[in-house]
Amino acid sequence: MRDVTHDVPALHRRSFLKYTGALGAAAAVSASLSACSSGPESTNDTGEGGSGANRTLTAVIGYGNDGSWDPTQTASAFCMAANNHIYEGLLDTDPISREPYAALATEVPKDPDATSWKFTLRDGATFHDGKPVTADDVVFVFDRILDPDTQTLAKGFFASWLKEVRKIDARNVELVLKFPFPDGLSRLTLAKIMPKHVFSRPGAWDDAIKGKAIGSGPYRQTAHHPKSNTTFEAFADYNGPRKPAFAKMNWLTIVDAAPRVAKISGSSAGAQIADNIPYANIGQLESSGLTVAGGAGMNNLFLMFNTQHKPFDDVRVRQALHYAIDTGKMVEVALKGHGKPSSSFLDESNPSYRRAKTVYDYDPDKAKALLKEAGVKGLSIDILAVNVSWIVDCLPTIKASWDAIGVKTTLSPQETTAVFTKMDQKQDYQVVAAASNPNQFGLDADLIMHYNYGPENLWMQYTRWASDPVAKQLFRDMDRATREPDPEKKKAMVQDYIDVVAEQAVLYPVVHNELMTAWDPKRLSGIRAQPYPGINLLQAKWA
Repeated sequence: MRDVTHDVPALHRRSFLKYTGALGAAAAVSASLSACSSGPESTNDTGEGGSGANRTLTAVIGYGNDGSWDPTQTASAFCMAANNHIYEGLLDTDPISREPYAALATEVPKDPDATSWKFTLRDGATFHDGKPVTADDVVFVFDRILDPDTQTLAKGFFASWLKEVRKIDARNVELVLKFPFPDGLSRLTLAKIMPKHVFSRPGAWDDAIKGKAIGSGPYRQTAHHPKSNTTFEAFADYNGPRKPAFAKMNWLTIVDAAPRVAKISGSSAGAQIADNIPYANIGQLESSGLTVAGGAGMNNLFLMFNTQHKPFDDVRVRQALHYAIDTGKMVEVALKGHGKPSSSFLDESNPSYRRAKTVYDYDPDKAKALLKEAGVKGLSIDILAVNVSWIVDCLPTIKASWDAIGVKTTLSPQETTAVFTKMDQKQDYQVVAAASNPNQFGLDADLIMHYNYGPENLWMQYTRWASDPVAKQLFRDMDRATREPDPEKKKAMVQDYIDVVAEQAVLYPVVHNELMTAWDPKRLSGIRAQPYPGINLLQAKWA
């Protein structure tokens, strides 16, 4: 699922599910984790109430809050979004532009191309338990991320280019790079600074996974009830750049679409903002006075082939099945116009986007010709798919398209955990249809591509393709691009190897779609819809 370095073994699947949620937070993981607060859920304070400046903002998140909350491990949409309000990096990034700004550090380094970045910590920065933030805390977090014996998701974002982090004195640290890597500045938001005195204790990382969160950000966590809700309040001693505008917040986790929409609908709506709005409900919510806006980015439906199951070892078969899909119909019918057929691995708004040399425009005749050329007749396929609602909406188009070229197709949507448990157990499969969105980690193409491709990468283990000669050359080309200092040359190198990824179609997007957020403009202002799951309220306020 990640790895920017090729010598870092991927997390085994059980840890991956526990840590990340599922598929870049495309679906909720049903891991059962104990609540961090005491008492049965029925007696928990939901955080509702208050009036005026003290009233509670209620948000509805369409993903589970029971994934890992450990900032070094998580890819859970709910937990990552919440952690952005609880924790700070040395630098954090704007949720839309992803431009870095000084968070715990006092300024952004003036020379992004330097191989040494020095940071001074903000004077008076304190953790939510009242202890000061020090250089020891910064070194503690980066040591964990870079530790060769500790496998974290964050390692894949840092280990290829960051050599070490040194303490200069109590308020100053130095980051030493292996080579110039300007994109690293925006990645620093992925290294949330955590208190050493809390998380160095025995068992503390397990507590972090379960929901214990103590940071230095504008909001502190006040209660956490897995599968129900998480509450926050403004941190009175916060002195950083993103001041808390809400005295209290209550984030509800409602994975099912109908109750999520109901919670924000009508005169008795119990929430002011909700993400993951189904396309079919946009008109209804807009007619009731809500603003509904989309964010277009890397969110995608992808197909992943088992290249050790014939005939999917043949690139012509993989290509044929992509050419056969009526992506225009899929966008119109399933996505209600809120998406585009993929023309690259990257979405069209990505700064490194270039139309790939191989684009799978709908061409059933070409699909038939490729199957004939590959000598494939009477092919039957069982599509193993995750049961994310919008993915399920897209599946009938795939079935109809493949049936139309003589490929007998069966749809098998299942819980995400069930789908990937089968692959963990190395059970045979043919094709997986699922969702992914690496934009929650950032926009740079190097990060996005290494998230999906690499010899030790989890996805490549599932495709069973990493030993292919084409794959080996691809990984070498990716390494060279990472180390290329010239931005334009690097961009061209990335675009060139994406052409190989497109041609091979081992794990490749079918469509990129928008994610929709709805909110009440009479009650909230400063909201911006994200192109990745979750919400960011650091620049929002009461209307």
